[in-house]
Amino acid sequence: MLGQHGMSRDPGASPAPSPPAPASKRYRLAHTLAALGIVYGDIGTSPLYAVRECFNEAHGLGVSRASVLGVLSLIVWSLVIVISVKYLAYVTRADNGGEGGILALTALAHPVATPRAKNIVLLIGLFGAALLYGDGIITPAISVLGAIEGLEVAAPALDQYVVEVAIAILALLFWLQKRGTAGVGALFGPITLVWFGALAVLGIRQIAAAPEVLWAVNPWYAVTFLATGQWTGFLVLGAVFLVVTGGEALYADMGHFGRRPIVATWFVVVLPSLLLNYLGQGALLLHTPDAVSNPFFRMAPQWSLYPLLVLATMAAIIASQAVISGAFSLSRQAAMLGYLPRMRIAHTSAHEIGQVYVPGINAALFVCTIALVMGFRSSSNLAAAYGIAVTITMVITTVLAYWVARHRWAWSRAAALSLTAVFLVVDLAFFGANIVKIADGGWVPLLAAGAVFTVMTTWKRGRQQLGERMRSRIVPLTDFFAGIDAGDPARAPGTAVFMSSNPAGTPPALLQNFLHNHVVHERVILLTIVTEESARVADTERVEVEELGHGFVRVIAHYGFMEEPDIRAVLARPDVPAPPVDQVTFFLGRETLLSTEQSDMPRWRTNLFALMTRNAAQATSFFRIPAARVFEVGSQIEL
Repeated sequence: MLGQHGMSRDPGASPAPSPPAPASKRYRLAHTLAALGIVYGDIGTSPLYAVRECFNEAHGLGVSRASVLGVLSLIVWSLVIVISVKYLAYVTRADNGGEGGILALTALAHPVATPRAKNIVLLIGLFGAALLYGDGIITPAISVLGAIEGLEVAAPALDQYVVEVAIAILALLFWLQKRGTAGVGALFGPITLVWFGALAVLGIRQIAAAPEVLWAVNPWYAVTFLATGQWTGFLVLGAVFLVVTGGEALYADMGHFGRRPIVATWFVVVLPSLLLNYLGQGALLLHTPDAVSNPFFRMAPQWSLYPLLVLATMAAIIASQAVISGAFSLSRQAAMLGYLPRMRIAHTSAHEIGQVYVPGINAALFVCTIALVMGFRSSSNLAAAYGIAVTITMVITTVLAYWVARHRWAWSRAAALSLTAVFLVVDLAFFGANIVKIADGGWVPLLAAGAVFTVMTTWKRGRQQLGERMRSRIVPLTDFFAGIDAGDPARAPGTAVFMSSNPAGTPPALLQNFLHNHVVHERVILLTIVTEESARVADTERVEVEELGHGFVRVIAHYGFMEEPDIRAVLARPDVPAPPVDQVTFFLGRETLLSTEQSDMPRWRTNLFALMTRNAAQATSFFRIPAARVFEVGSQIEL
């Protein structure tokens, strides 16, 4: 189960409340423009390096009419099949309460999988999420480097400073994260719109000079290229994949904007602009083959190089910001679902709940991204490391979507398998073409994903083992009440809240306080937070309240994995019998873990889990509990 405390419900059982309908056309246009800036930043910067990498001398592919039309045809049909058909027409329909992304898809597929497949679905979903962190460190590096490399065309004398300039821009970008993007975020849409407009204009200018490049829309050129190119054609397919690397991002961002604006911006703005630019780069190569060193910037007239360089850099920053924000959001989801420790999360906007800053994740991404820039030193070198993580994630998405189509949408086995097979042929072809890059840098995102996956599974298994140890020591509430009746302890005035992951048992902090202090508060609230497998929970189903007698009340608060628990808001509800929060004392347990030979995990994993536990964020900040009203009760537990 995905729920943090071992309790979950079918996401289909309690649909999330629908957002209010847009008030006006102006609102819808602004919303769509914002989607353009956030969702398509990654895929929109691929023209900076994708065509150049297809003709990288390492592939041994010369610039000829047949090779140019073949590569362009592969690019055109990759965008159509992977983005237009697979993601926009198929995968984005698998929304979890309006949310998308690999974890949301896993939460949909996991409950309906067969008992034998449940663990497989869960593990591949987690690994897919871990792979996105690998993408998160490469995208900023390759996007910014690809933009700054325009200096090689605009000002060749400055090309020796490309790495230094890229590092300075990335350092500023990561430093600004703590200030939030609420201010500059409003500019993302307009800047991205100008960027796509520039892509289209540059492409049209070159297509007019060599209109025969339009033959590339015929898929026969792609088939012929792969059939005759053999090993070379297969290697080039790995570079062609660079044009679709933003596919997972548009699915993950669906919860912020909804499916309709994402689909509309793709077909109206993004796809036409990308196709025109890629075809324009091909047209340039047809009549100027030596432009292959940097076809994107060589498309532009001399007078426009510096403005284009500035615009490309801004587009790269926007693409990087989207990936960084995505890593923050993914980390918050994983923490809610119980796969990462609680982390300090800062809200950078008073109006947009999705705008968060996670200092630990930001620092890790910054260090890894700068290391990549310094180690690889060019977008061309980084292209070898790019792609392998995204291809595996796309394969996982296809597999998980099968379970959703088969068991949630009630498709026939033949229909679900047929469509899945078609997408898998494409996904696995890209995967095979990228797997040869492992030795040349593809190991980087795999190493990052492996580390994150190890952390996730260790934390989950450690919490399960800790829960088993604690359950073995749990005293049933009926026994605790019998002890109260027999011992007649003093009843302290006021209300105490004890948080517990097991609503049926006596919280350890309550038991220890009773045994050592021989006192029980007049009013006791036993509070359990449950993370559901749905993205959001309707307000009418937020809280369960049960009077237990002896002055005790059981409160179970349900949250979706895209929501954040707020204990203040729970206690302030009219259906929860609690005084104002500043009149309540919160009792929290703090466990000290002792490693033993009886642990079900290897010693190194037990030590890793203990380290993560010690460094997890305080429950007071994670659950929004007033720190001045907290009393912690410590205990030692052997793992």
